[in-house]
Amino acid sequence: MSPVDPPPATDPWDRRVADALAFLRGRLTGQYEVDEFGFDAQLTERVFLPMLRRLYQDWFRTEVTGREFLPEKGGALVVANHAGTVALDGLMLSVAVHDAHDPARHLRLLGADLVFTTPVLSELARKMGTTVACHADAERLLRTGELVGVFPEGFKGVGKGYAERYRLQRFGRGGFVASALRTGQPILPVAIVGAEEAYPMLADIQPLARLLGLPYFPVTPTFPALGPLGLLPLPSKWLIEFCPPISTAGRSEAADDPMVVFDLADEVRETIQSTVDRLLARRPDPFGP
Repeated sequence: MSPVDPPPATDPWDRRVADALAFLRGRLTGQYEVDEFGFDAQLTERVFLPMLRRLYQDWFRTEVTGREFLPEKGGALVVANHAGTVALDGLMLSVAVHDAHDPARHLRLLGADLVFTTPVLSELARKMGTTVACHADAERLLRTGELVGVFPEGFKGVGKGYAERYRLQRFGRGGFVASALRTGQPILPVAIVGAEEAYPMLADIQPLARLLGLPYFPVTPTFPALGPLGLLPLPSKWLIEFCPPISTAGRSEAADDPMVVFDLADEVRETIQSTVDRLLARRPDPFGP
């Protein structure tokens, strides 16, 4: 080969194999970073997100609007409606946030205590960047410029019956608003449509839920009738819309005023509800293309 000849092209499969081996070597030797909350960015990028993206793109055919409202840098509190029996909406929102901009950003979800007392799930959640839903952790993440995801409806939203679909539940005491006010970070409302049909809850067997220590025990069209196969979500069409941010800059003293917190929480809830209603009108067929 003469000095002016270009080097031979590297086979894409060779590159993939080399990358995979380098990744495995790093995992086996401990050459990777985990932050103070247990977030493993490398594992999330290389393993979790690619798997979730198949569900996001191919199964739910997710469409996202309002990406321009998601900040490319700096912190924000991302507040969304919660539904669907199994909390897939948090995972799909994480993919939407990650893929919204280049360079990508990670959504640091706030999770319920149940997540962190469940074996295996607790470890996976921390690896993906989820932390306990408390003021201290939320504010530490916001002050360091992270995007923090919260679902104020909690189990009231994710565990509601199919007859109440897309009716937002009460937003608790508005603790998420107080965290945004104290840190001066904007609140970014997000509306999610599609989760309600993925696992439509037809009934809740409360005696069994209490026996198992769960907030609810769902009966869906496929679970528990089909056993493990019933855990496969139905292929509903998902729409996610990021709404204009609500500024909280310079209002830290208002974090201790219950009326200000309540009014701002109600404003966020109404914004999400009206956006959900509009998205539903745009998507007449829950299982359409």
